[in-house]
Amino acid sequence: MRNARIPVLVVWGAGDPFFTPAGAKAYLRDAPDADVHIFEDAGHFALETHLPRIAPLIEDFLKSLP
Repeated sequence: MRNARIPVLVVWGAGDPFFTPAGAKAYLRDAPDADVHIFEDAGHFALETHLPRIAPLIEDFLKSLP
């Protein structure tokens, strides 16, 4: 990712016991322009529990691609 400079969308649940928010923020080292969203009230299955909030982020991200 660092060399390719591809667009990156990161959606993360802050309450995930396996993958902490630091993991989401780590993407910024290799993709400084990444679109990072950390949901404070979500866990490991953020997409399943927060689909109405995450789906528009995915849609907007895909629309922004060249």
